[in-house]
Amino acid sequence: MTTAPMTAYALLAGLVVIGASVGAALAWISVRLPEKGRPGIRRIVALGVAGAAVGGWSALALPSAVPALLTALLGWQLLLLAVVDGENFWLPDILTWPLIISGAAAAVILPERSVTDAGVGAAAGFALLWLLAFVYRNTRGRQGLGGGDPFMLAGAGAWVGWVGLPSVLLWAAIGGLSLVVARAATGRKVSGKDRLPFGVFLAIGLWLTWLLGPIGLWR
Repeated sequence: MTTAPMTAYALLAGLVVIGASVGAALAWISVRLPEKGRPGIRRIVALGVAGAAVGGWSALALPSAVPALLTALLGWQLLLLAVVDGENFWLPDILTWPLIISGAAAAVILPERSVTDAGVGAAAGFALLWLLAFVYRNTRGRQGLGGGDPFMLAGAGAWVGWVGLPSVLLWAAIGGLSLVVARAATGRKVSGKDRLPFGVFLAIGLWLTWLLGPIGLWR
């Protein structure tokens, strides 16, 4: 067995083990942050498995240590954001701002990334959803997006640059539409006033765009 496969296996095993520990920690954060007490064993196990899966996926997708670690970091952040928003319809600054910062850090560390693209992407992501929320609020007279959504899309822009933002939003829209269709197919009433945790779908969109690249430019 050569050194390269051994290194790849070690990276895979290491990120799976680390991911399980990170996932268990996220289980605590996901209930303590909104002040809901202590996590149950099922939550700890479920997020431990999810964290391990993110680590393993990252190692398999990017078998070099630094890119894989950064990808796992992104995935663990998105996992926590999706759980918190899915359960509470809430994207707190304490979670969205680190996504922006880590995206900027990835742009500095990875030679194929650009700090300029990260900065422009973050600004464009925030401005796009902030403007959309502003227009919706002033035309419909009610909130259409949560206050954390623009910051989360800013984080997405920091990670994938401005060129990746359309893909993030497209994947997010597909995810949201799939949920609506699934609800309708199971006989649940669907209304224009239904709330959807958009952060969950942004997390899916960012993850797929980071791994696959912008749609039309898939590597």
